Amino acid sequence: MMETKRERVRAMFGRVAKGYDRLNTVLSMGLHHGWRRFAVRECEFPAGGRALDVAVGTGDFAIETIGSNGTAVGVDLCEPMLREGLPKLERLGLARRVRLVVGEAEALPVPDNYFDCATIGFALRNVTDIDATFAEMTRAVRPGGKVVALEIAKPRNPIIRAGFSLYFYYLSPWLARLLGGDPAAYQYLPNSLKTFKTRDELCASMRRAGLTDVHFHDLSGGMVCVHVGTKPRAASAGGSV
Repeated sequence: MMETKRERVRAMFGRVAKGYDRLNTVLSMGLHHGWRRFAVRECEFPAGGRALDVAVGTGDFAIETIGSNGTAVGVDLCEPMLREGLPKLERLGLARRVRLVVGEAEALPVPDNYFDCATIGFALRNVTDIDATFAEMTRAVRPGGKVVALEIAKPRNPIIRAGFSLYFYYLSPWLARLLGGDPAAYQYLPNSLKTFKTRDELCASMRRAGLTDVHFHDLSGGMVCVHVGTKPRAASAGGSV
């Protein structure tokens, strides 16, 4: 039987779970911290609020979002990635405030209208259905809540795009192999951008999910893009976790 994309992605991230954080820092030259901070500001997360992070990995986006007194649920289909995140949460004293759950982006195991924001970082390229993912994230946030997606993008400036392509498609896989990363995984990750949706297509997907005030921000010359949408306040509230 042919392996599905979901199964391939689960197995791939399971192989790279150990050392994933270190490689991310090296390959992004540390810029991913600033990208995430920008995305968190777009969440407009309230003090003491509840965050949902989809494809949470080892927990960095959830940790960044909740601040000093918020809580989060992080969902990921790859259990080894979640296991790598648990010691980090313990070390930071956040094990009681960030709950990690195995689940799929297209069928999130969370209630309706419950979270103040829902985020997904560098994982839209890996889901099997982007429309379903945005629909689930929209379902999960309260009326007025934000859905925020942080993702690698193709720079629109031709000069920046040329340098980005050289680094992203050729140098970063070579660096990953040099540092002990899984060769197949770090070839897949840049290649997944080649057929990925455009900025406007992602906006259209968010609108189909029912989000309003949909817009995006290019970061680092357009190498990264943050998409933001708001759940209409007319929706009904409820749910608990």
